[in-house]
Amino acid sequence: MSPKRILLFAVPLVAFGAVYYLYGAHSTPKGQPPLASFPAGDLTPLKTAFNDSASSIRVVVMLSPT
Repeated sequence: MSPKRILLFAVPLVAFGAVYYLYGAHSTPKGQPPLASFPAGDLTPLKTAFNDSASSIRVVVMLSPT
């Protein structure tokens, strides 16, 4: 496969992925609370939500884009 043909398929695929990431993936399934964003340095809402659900299994995942 030639490099030109690879670019022909790769560029639209990456563009579609970027558009989907920015505009399409901001919803949660029914029955699940909505996604939350926390201001930098203030994790009080996270601590409150974590402590309010003490009777269930809890998992905290922190992801960094770097």
